[in-house]
Amino acid sequence: MGRKVLLEHDHIEGINTYEVYRRMGGYRSVEKAIKTMSPDEVVEEVKKSGLRGRGGAGFPTGMKWSFLAKPAGVARYLVCNADESEPGTFKDRYLMEKNPHILVEGMITASFALGANTSYIYIRGEYFYLVKILERAIAEAYAAGFLGKNILGSGYDLDLYVHPGAGAYICGEETALLESLEGKRGNPRMKPPFPAIAGLYACPTVVNNVETIAAVVPIVNLGGEEYAKIGIGRSTGTKLISAGGNIKKPGVYEIEMGISVEDFIYSDEYCGGIENDLELKACVPGGSSVPILPKDLLLKTAAGETRLMSYESLSDGGFATGSMLGSGGFFVYDQRACIVRSTWNFSRFYHHESCGQCSPCREGTGWMEKILHRIENGHGKMHDIDLLVDVASKIEGNTICPLGDAAAWPVAAAIRHFREEFEYHIKYPEKVKDPKHFHKTPFRGLKNVYA
Repeated sequence: MGRKVLLEHDHIEGINTYEVYRRMGGYRSVEKAIKTMSPDEVVEEVKKSGLRGRGGAGFPTGMKWSFLAKPAGVARYLVCNADESEPGTFKDRYLMEKNPHILVEGMITASFALGANTSYIYIRGEYFYLVKILERAIAEAYAAGFLGKNILGSGYDLDLYVHPGAGAYICGEETALLESLEGKRGNPRMKPPFPAIAGLYACPTVVNNVETIAAVVPIVNLGGEEYAKIGIGRSTGTKLISAGGNIKKPGVYEIEMGISVEDFIYSDEYCGGIENDLELKACVPGGSSVPILPKDLLLKTAAGETRLMSYESLSDGGFATGSMLGSGGFFVYDQRACIVRSTWNFSRFYHHESCGQCSPCREGTGWMEKILHRIENGHGKMHDIDLLVDVASKIEGNTICPLGDAAAWPVAAAIRHFREEFEYHIKYPEKVKDPKHFHKTPFRGLKNVYA
């Protein structure tokens, strides 16, 4: 069994209550930080840990914290990004539902390190039932003296609030989230200035993902250097993975960074293999916005090395032969899956969720959806494939926020690795239109997909 530091106690009945959480060692990181450490020392431990952002970008957390401006007399804020709207990703939801106090504890410890006296958990609108769970945990922390005025007699004050969004994918982008938190339309901001300089209410702000903030708890408890011993290379610690698709055991798993992708998919400890013992076809390893990988590049890198569940290994070779760990939305396709239909479905989502601020994203996502729709429905032309690649290239890198890239990468990667499947849709539209025929036919190599 791999080591667990975030889900270690998720099986214990009542762990979502203060009483049980405290009995299992909860809030020790707050006591340790406030009573025995300075804010800078907490930041230094996070740096030593090698913790990288668990929301998708993988930027070093301690470095991000160190960028926070500290002008005299100006408020600082910590904002937790709980707007988990990346398709295929549900690990933050699981963590908040099962053990909300680990997030509350992480928020207190991180807020102390950053000198924030007011902090927010911004949660997606569709997670509204979690608002009550979090607010109950926060109320229990206030009652126990871990929130409010003069925490543990230290003179440090902190108020923590939960703020539900209205259900927009774009608000997962940190500056759009801050706009929404201020009561405005959730449009991404131009950067610079970055939130560390001018974030919430134009004050220095750090925005971190749920899992990232929760990981501060074991880092402070264990010490940064001890935490860094877990994992591999610059991918330290553990990672929560939302495993779904055509696997026997979908769910949320906490893995030690560095296990092989093959072990994660096939071992009984994790996904348990492909559903109905069918053949693995492909996988989106880090949420819908990252490039899809076919089986041969999923299990082995282009150089023939074993592909690992780590930031470096999954991105090895760049997008030509690699992908990203991203948010950990690990979606597996079996031999029957239609990559064209899946890609069209992703494009529908990104077109719907574009804020419309940038014309390459606003117009480009719409065109990709239309082209993929006609290919999937038997009306495509062969030049449509290159047109999709061209539109994706016009979107990538030309938008204010990364949603444009998130929309472009899945389309470009699907065509790069499964171009023959797109061509088949265009050459044999009558077979593609027959869903019964398609779903009954096992995948034994592309030439037999629809045969």
